Parts: sequence; structure tokens; C-alpha cells
Amino acid sequence: MKPHSTLHNQRLLRGQPPSYERLQARLAEDGSELGADPIAVHCGWGRLLIGHTFPDPASLAQELLNEQPGERDIALYVAAPQQVLGLEPAHLFLDPSDTLRLWFSDYRQATRVFRGFRIRRAQGDSDWQAINQLYQARGMLPIDPERLTPRHQGGPVYWLAEDDDTGAVIGSVMGLNHQKAFNDPENGSSLWCLAVDPQCSRPGVGEVLVRHLIEHFMSRGLSYLDLSVLHDNRLAKNLYAKLGFRNLSTFAIKRKNGINQPLFLGPGPEAQFNPYARIIVEEAHRRGIEVQVDDAEAGLFTLVHGSRRIRCRESLSDLTSAISMTLCQNKSLTHKVLKNAGLNLPAQQLAGNADDNLAFLDEHERVVVKPLDGEQGQGVAVDLRTIEEVQAAIEAARRFDSRVLLESFHEGLDLRILVIGFDVVAAAIRRPAEVIGDGQHTIGALIEAQSRRRQAATGGESKIPMDAETERTLTAAGYDYDSVLPKGEHLFVRRTANLHTGGVLEDVTAILHPTLADAAVRAARALDIPMVGLDLLVPAADQPEYVFIEANERAGLANHEPQPTAERFVDLLFPHSQAVV
Repeated sequence: MKPHSTLHNQRLLRGQPPSYERLQARLAEDGSELGADPIAVHCGWGRLLIGHTFPDPASLAQELLNEQPGERDIALYVAAPQQVLGLEPAHLFLDPSDTLRLWFSDYRQATRVFRGFRIRRAQGDSDWQAINQLYQARGMLPIDPERLTPRHQGGPVYWLAEDDDTGAVIGSVMGLNHQKAFNDPENGSSLWCLAVDPQCSRPGVGEVLVRHLIEHFMSRGLSYLDLSVLHDNRLAKNLYAKLGFRNLSTFAIKRKNGINQPLFLGPGPEAQFNPYARIIVEEAHRRGIEVQVDDAEAGLFTLVHGSRRIRCRESLSDLTSAISMTLCQNKSLTHKVLKNAGLNLPAQQLAGNADDNLAFLDEHERVVVKPLDGEQGQGVAVDLRTIEEVQAAIEAARRFDSRVLLESFHEGLDLRILVIGFDVVAAAIRRPAEVIGDGQHTIGALIEAQSRRRQAATGGESKIPMDAETERTLTAAGYDYDSVLPKGEHLFVRRTANLHTGGVLEDVTAILHPTLADAAVRAARALDIPMVGLDLLVPAADQPEYVFIEANERAGLANHEPQPTAERFVDLLFPHSQAVV
């Protein structure tokens, strides 16, 4: 057999799914023999079982049943899945993912140049640790490098994307050379475990990882790249279609286990919710608590355990009284309650006529404007220094509430402390939306690309608005949407760090200063609220200085991984559902 498939041969093979019989026929073309032993390649998180190397359905089904606890095996290229499933219908299921193939004769190199990161192979313990942190942030299984099939025996290769400025791992992908793994006569390869850091501000990381893998295997004389993608992953499919991938008529089989449960049971009620409700509903399911969906779009659900029923809207529950909720929503009342509790707060007054507003500005020089009753950063303008900016911000804030507050501006990092049951459960520094220049793209294009990634990572909950506040932030920095940001330059495009407007989180729970933790608990008790997110401005999370900004009665629990926010919240609602230690 010739070492490389010709373009003509590739075209003949395009409509033919991989099968045991065809593999035998292709090997017979040059007198080769099919290997005596079925092929299973360990990828660190489970095994890839090459379906057409197994002599019969029974042997493949039995090998899937040998899956190790905590791992996830996948049988690929199964020509007759009904025969395998018919042997073990209680334990096996047909993977609902689509298999896509790119014939390298269809590949076209990128016309854009992506900068700011580089691609290299994973090499040591620190790389595996960084990749696993990334995979776990995306809900994927971690890799155990000790279990990997060695490369000289046909094992996989992991590549990572490393940020040029910080050295952080911002993406990873796995590739498998089929020629080495199972003597593939069609000279193929496959891609697995593509993941990009949800907080990555570099554009094109996922595309570059895929292209790198394609070009790497092309340089090895291979002919195609296969991958598996969930049937409803629209964004990923759009990328693969752009690169030239086409559907391949083949099947994959997996074992029924806790990891795969959403795939073989189908979407549960949590699939209808946004991430902030879903994290609570999933924790309730894990404990056997019944979930009744009241209004998925609004995040409303009822949890039932024994005789106890609690209604929730995301993390707002029946346990929060109407009075406590009012104290949080009305920022003027929040200010009064926390001031009476002896906590540090900015100066504040209701916006009035132009003279009153100017007097407040003259006294404090830098001002924050916000609607009295608002959420998700809507209508908030920060660090205003002229009366014209203040008056314009007041008019913008009145679109969300006719009552508008003026506050003195304070420098510092935006710290969110989550208090549940009057205990600090999580703390995180929130940073405003940021883009990094590549010397090519306009700031507007960088914002749009970053916003798409944030939306994809948060189920549409976070994006960077292209509004007057973003424009004002750019103008203050000497730019506009059409400016090209120099390569490597970091630019905050918002003043506020709200996650709904593209902000990102850095977990600081482990280093939170005791004074800050004590102030947060005192604030929660003053508001008499059992679950609350408290926002402070601080010089650093491990220093005692602070100024309280506001309280959020419906804080997003999904934003604080890896802290056990959903677990502690369900503990609060149903104390008797806790596991007995």
C-alpha cells in the first residue's frame, strides 16, 4: 500500500464510514494483516476503544464493561452499534455526539494571524496541573498522566496554548495519530478534549489549537482528522464548518455512569435554567431532593424534601424575608443599615438638581452614579469628574430607576464576599472586562470576540455591552472602537467589574483577611439575610482596609468555583440532606 492516500482515493473514501470489514479490505491491498489484539488507547481520563479492531460485538461490549471507576471510555467507529447495545442494553448507550471529519485535501490555511500566545506540547507536572485546572473549570475529566498510553506505543499527545505575557495555560487539546495507534491504513488522526479558558481574553485560541493539530498531522503524512462534538454545540460546530469538517456516518458507544448521565437520560429540568439556577438544581438532584420547575426563564423552581418545600429564584429563597430583600435592593437603605452597624461606607446622597449634584462633586472630586434599585451593573457609571459627565450618567441611570444615587468614588479592587448561613463561603476579586491588543484588530473587534467567548462560557449570562459607558471608558484611555490596540497592551473597557458586563473573577477565599470576613458577616446579620453577596472595595484581599459598596440578595453561586457554594446553599435550605460524616 502506498504511504499516502491520493486525492482520488480520499474522494472515493469520503462516503464510506469506518468498519471492520473495510479496514480488513484496505489492509489486504498491500498484503498487511489486521492486528491480533483489539486496540485500546488510554488518554489519561479513560480509553479510546477502536471499534473496528474488535473481532465481534461481544468482545467490544465486554471491554466497555471493564471501564474503571472515575474514568470514561469511548468506543469509536462502531459499524453495527445495535448489535453491541443489544448485548448490554442496561449498561451501554449510543453517544448522541456527531463525528466530523476533515480531509486534509480540503484544508485551507488561516488568512488571519493570531498573536499573544504560543502552542507547545505538555511536558511536565506543572503543565498537567494547569491543563487539569482548565479542564475542571470546563466540567471535563482531569488527566492522570501516569495512565497515558506511551507515545511510542501509539498514545496521545497533549498540546497547550500558553499566554506570552503571563505564561498561563489558556487552552489545551489532545491529538491521536491513528497510524501509530492502530496501523490505520487510511492514515488518519483525531482530536479530543479541546478546551479554552472561559476567562481568556486572547482571540482565536481554540481555532489556533485545532489548526495546529491539523498542520502537525499533515506534516506527518496523514490524510484526515476526526473529532466528536455534541450535537447541540452550535458554536463549536460553526468553527469546525469554517475549517472544512463534514459529518461522518459512524457511531460511538459509552457506558452508563454518573459522568455520562446527562447523555443517556437526556436533559433534566436543570437544562432549562441559566447557570445560576442550574448549579443549585444539580446539587439538589445529587441529594435526592425533588425539583419542580416553576418558570425556567425566570429561574424559579421549588425544592421538595420530605415535608419541607422551599421556593427559589436562583439563590433567592423563601428564607430571605421581604424586609431583608428590600434592604438590599434599595441602596439608600442598605447604606443606612450598614452605617448603623459601624461599617465603613462611601459618602452618599440622592441626585437632585444640578447645583446639589455639583456641590457633591466639588466635595468629593470623583463620583459614582447608580440607580437606587438596580442589579447586574445596569446604569452604573464610575469615576466621574465633571458635572457634564455626572448629569449625563444620571439621565442614563434613570432608565432603570427614577431615583438615582451619587456616591464618593474610592480606588480599590472590587471584592465580592458570599455569606451563607452567616458564614463566609467564598470570596473573589472581580476585575472589569479587559482586552489585549494584537496590533492588528480594532478595539471594537477585540471586544466583540471577547464578548462571544464570555457568552459561550456563561450560557449567555455575561457579555461586554457596546454602550455609552464602554465608549466613555475607552475615551478616557485615549481610544475609541476603531483604534488598533498595540500588541500586548492590556486595556480595561469597563470601569465596573460586574460579571454580567464581561467581568472576571479571581478566587481569594484562602487569603481573605479576617477583618474583611468579620465585616461581611456583620453586614449579613445587620441585614438579617441568610444568603447574600457583599461588594467591597479593598486595596487587597489580604489587607484589612475596605469600603462597603452594596449587597446583592440574589448573588450568583456559579461564579465562585471551586468553592462549594451550591453545597452550602442547599445545606442552608435542607440541613437534614447533608451527608453524615
